[in-house]
Amino acid sequence: MNRVRLRRAIAAGTAGAALIAAGLIGIAAPAANAATGSATGFASQNGGTTGGAGGTVVRAATGTEIHAALCARATPSTPITIEVQGTVTVGNTAKVSGAGCSTAAGVIELKQISNVSIIGVGSGATFDQIGIHIRESSNIIIQNVTVKNVKKSGSPTSNGGDAIGMESGVRNVWVDHATLEASGGESAGFDGLFDMKADTKYVTLSYSILRNSGRGGLIGSSESDRANGFVTFHHNLYQNIDSRTPLLRGGIAHMFNNHYLSLNESGINSRAGAQAKVENNYFEDSKDVLGTFYTDQPGTWQVSGNIFDNVTWSPRGEDTNPAGPNPVSTTTVSIPYAYTADAASCVPGIVASTAGANKGLKVSNGSCTPQNPSPTPTPTATTPPTTPTPTPTAPSPTPSPSAPSGTNLSRGAEADGSGKASGTGYGDAIDGSLSTYWSPSSNTGRISVKWSSAKTVSTVVIREAAGAVGAIGSWRVVNNDTGAVLATGTGAGTIRFAATSLKKINFEITSATAKPRVAEFETYAG
Repeated sequence: MNRVRLRRAIAAGTAGAALIAAGLIGIAAPAANAATGSATGFASQNGGTTGGAGGTVVRAATGTEIHAALCARATPSTPITIEVQGTVTVGNTAKVSGAGCSTAAGVIELKQISNVSIIGVGSGATFDQIGIHIRESSNIIIQNVTVKNVKKSGSPTSNGGDAIGMESGVRNVWVDHATLEASGGESAGFDGLFDMKADTKYVTLSYSILRNSGRGGLIGSSESDRANGFVTFHHNLYQNIDSRTPLLRGGIAHMFNNHYLSLNESGINSRAGAQAKVENNYFEDSKDVLGTFYTDQPGTWQVSGNIFDNVTWSPRGEDTNPAGPNPVSTTTVSIPYAYTADAASCVPGIVASTAGANKGLKVSNGSCTPQNPSPTPTPTATTPPTTPTPTPTAPSPTPSPSAPSGTNLSRGAEADGSGKASGTGYGDAIDGSLSTYWSPSSNTGRISVKWSSAKTVSTVVIREAAGAVGAIGSWRVVNNDTGAVLATGTGAGTIRFAATSLKKINFEITSATAKPRVAEFETYAG
């Protein structure tokens, strides 16, 4: 690859597709592996997280080349794996334009895209003082990279000071064997290492190191930002962190086999109705490692198998509710996926051997012994790129033309979603009119109906607006309260599933032949 020619082409405004066509970005064979191994945890739910599996593999050494690779894709959902070797900085990350991207200068921008893997290879991939921003995107894998010293004040600044940040309808992200670190707290210009907000769900952080920061990360940006969750943290090292390991507002999180070392002020902060399952972790030389802190809006936790080694606890106060000493469960959390936890006594050793970038991608199988990674089987070169089809938790009905019975529960309810195209609104999908409609901001997205109290729903009717009939491809219907997939299928129409009591139901469009227009999202008990 001639990188001088590449940089000149980018500076001249050459689009990403033209760069690849001209041979200015290195390309490996198609249908190669997207990542080593597979996600355990909530990233394995909701259809799974496969990243760029089955797509082209591109090599990049700068942020601009990463953006160019994204922009060269035929569509924003065309699978791609970007192998990164070298040091990415604000200075070598420019905005690139193209059909498959929406990028920005000075940040690795993964916006309104899907089916992407970013994998550190060779001597390593370091994102130095530049953050990774994931927005309105799905099915993303980030593996074997270091992200360090991202600042929100000072120079240079990037990504609001977050090493990795996710927001606005993000779904299915797996970050694995990463090293995320800062060199101080907010006063030194840094913010969170791993932040999720504004309706981010189905995320796993595994075998990673988070250290030397004031803030480990959050799930929910405020007490009212509770539409996040279904996040798993396992086999991670949190070291020399002041607080937020993580801060959890609403939603469900599962923490197992993590080593928490030198948490200076507080640790897992479950608040604002959140539920945390905390099991087989090792807490060491730390303060207030679990509880509700800095708020009068409590969260809950389920604890088992943890070891507390030299942990101190504050007395309870008006906005301080530590779980210990002698923590006990205050809720029960159901976990929908299979996993095998190591004993807490061996967590420091197994995490030291496996967590972080450039450690050989070793994992654990519950035996407290590091295991070599098992590569994902390589598909044949004739296998076409495909969008992953989620595994339903109930039979997948084909939309039926039969009419539902009873009252349309959507009338009088509220609606929200992952994003909306200009001139459309969420409420347009539940107003009873076929002349108004909601469209997602890209060709895929989510529209939801919600109620103040639980309703029993067994039938959904999706009606498309004139001019877009047949645009909806694959979809899934999801119980937002629990994350359970109620039904999957293709095309608009009548969808039936087992009667379910819920307060919010999602219709998630995962593929489309054109811009969808949902005129009505009807819900019925029968």
